[in-house]
Amino acid sequence: MSASPRDQILRLRAAIQRHEELYRKKHAPEISDFEFDKLVDELADLEREFPMFAGPDLGIGDDKSEGFQQADHKAPMLSLDNTYDEADFRAFGDRLYKALGGTGLEFIVEPKVDGVAVSLTFEKGQFVRAVTRGNGARGDDVTANVSLIREIPRTLKGAPDLLEVRGEIYMELAEFQRLNQLREAAGEPLYANPRNLAAGTVKLLDGEEARKRRLSIVCYGLGACEPASAFATLKDFKHKLKAWGFPIRDDIDVQQGVDAAWKAIQQLDVLRRDLPFPTDGAVVKVNRLEDQRRAGTTSKFPHWAVAFKFPPDQAETILRKISMQVGRTGAITPVAELDPVLLAGSTVARATLHNADEIARKDIREGDTVRIQKAGEIIPQVLGVVREKRPAEAQPFDFEARLKELGLDATRDGEEAAYKLRAPSREMKIRRLVHFASKQCLDIDGLGDAVAEQLVDLGLVNVPVDALSITTAQWRMLEGFKDKSVDNMLAGLAQAKQRELWRAIHALGIPNVGMQTAKDLARHFKSMDALEAAQPTDLLVTKVGKKGGVSYESVISGVGIEVSESILSFFSDPNHRDWVKAMRAAGLNLVEAAAAGSVEGVAGKTFVLTGTLPTLGRDEARDLIEKAGGKVSGSVSKKTDYVVAGEEAGSKLTKAQELGVAILDEAGLRALLGS
Repeated sequence: MSASPRDQILRLRAAIQRHEELYRKKHAPEISDFEFDKLVDELADLEREFPMFAGPDLGIGDDKSEGFQQADHKAPMLSLDNTYDEADFRAFGDRLYKALGGTGLEFIVEPKVDGVAVSLTFEKGQFVRAVTRGNGARGDDVTANVSLIREIPRTLKGAPDLLEVRGEIYMELAEFQRLNQLREAAGEPLYANPRNLAAGTVKLLDGEEARKRRLSIVCYGLGACEPASAFATLKDFKHKLKAWGFPIRDDIDVQQGVDAAWKAIQQLDVLRRDLPFPTDGAVVKVNRLEDQRRAGTTSKFPHWAVAFKFPPDQAETILRKISMQVGRTGAITPVAELDPVLLAGSTVARATLHNADEIARKDIREGDTVRIQKAGEIIPQVLGVVREKRPAEAQPFDFEARLKELGLDATRDGEEAAYKLRAPSREMKIRRLVHFASKQCLDIDGLGDAVAEQLVDLGLVNVPVDALSITTAQWRMLEGFKDKSVDNMLAGLAQAKQRELWRAIHALGIPNVGMQTAKDLARHFKSMDALEAAQPTDLLVTKVGKKGGVSYESVISGVGIEVSESILSFFSDPNHRDWVKAMRAAGLNLVEAAAAGSVEGVAGKTFVLTGTLPTLGRDEARDLIEKAGGKVSGSVSKKTDYVVAGEEAGSKLTKAQELGVAILDEAGLRALLGS
């Protein structure tokens, strides 16, 4: 490198700090763990060689955030040193043999869950606190959000007086996909991977929003314990955890020696493909706790454990084109159109490029050969360019020129990464109208994609509410619309005008307001007028703690900080207030109807719908249950009262059977509803 050692060190330190901030605080990493570790190793080598230029500790791994009270760990919560090849792993084993006098070693080998490390404190058998790793000595108190994880027992029979249980909070792949499907339906950018979303959820100050996302935990380690002699081995401790009801992983038995542990790592590399959570490696730990104490630790890592990182599945392919995807909110996401390639068991032809800055930083050009991998083994992402294969004619990508070429008048405000349309594009108008008319909104039968495209292209619809005022003569302008089609559409519009208030709220397309939140808002405010006039104090109550910390308490279940800001911002826009005026002028129902009588046996009960019912659609069944006073949930737990199962019910039915939850078919549901 041409730069001086001092400049190299300064550059590396700045890069590491930036990537650590993206990973720990913003949960939006731009490089892989492997690439980050290479930067850290490069810095360490340079600072050893040129100690006169070495800087202070960078605090890598410290996940403390503003807005949280903090708590000390009774025993240090250390990170793990990483290794990426067999030679390094065997060197780890050699060091242990020397440190422990050459005695036979027993190892525990577990999947390395890609999540958020947490310490659960129990005092006299009672769960009292959940704290993130932080800097190893002190972390953020996240008890409120972690308490939402049902798998954590609240009381431990026969537990030591003090016990710190170490674990990893994660998000199952199925839950991650569910949340991304909701984002996609709302025209919002997809979450990048389960690890980032789990970390963001643990640190949500908005408790109601946290309730909408299901987190899981796996427990694996022992922190402080009084008395210290309570357990002799890690295996004994894990067996006790299992007896108490903690989720653990015991896929592989105790391994005798380094050779056996290495074979177990290779075994896990195969097993991980079928695990329900993201994993990026194997953790190998000495089993006997006395051996752990003898091996000791550094200030950051234990000498008795190591993380072996599996290389992520990658592939090379050609990026043919960068296209622009316009969301319903007007946000523009660049997408790489690729030559199809097989990656991690599926064919990949498209990958997100995130934003203009990401394209510029990686210097991605159309025609480039690129390396791709699946982030968290879910979302394909472009890692970088294979420069030696770049075509001579490839030109730097001009993001704003491409927007102009496509006729997209977009800008970005302040520090926002995404470009947003100044005015709605054709595609955005169509997506808004389809959402407005969808079954989960005003349910206007017949107003789908093809009709929406015609209405926008003919200039009959500029904003979705325009569809309510289209005349008979104007409907006849559409291709294929004869007398019967027009009559059916007018009848559908007349029905839509009488639908429930929550449907009108959902149809507006307020960012972060989905179907359930729209129902919560309708029940609370009773009218669109009241919702439109809402003030911050109508949505959130500010509380100041004894130590001066500020927290927010939701007035409405399901409406936290993020949702409240979206609602207030939406109705502060004069254009959006005009939409409500147009709804009112068109005769749309904007008042909550009087609640129907609840049905005994349904009111207050929680239902989960799964599979395909013979005659009822999912939304129809949901509406019937809610009108009878019941609640519909998306996941099965011990608190579920009934699972309504149809054909191809899947894992929810299996879990209901395991938990002993009552199972109904459609006939049983109708009987319970009295219909």
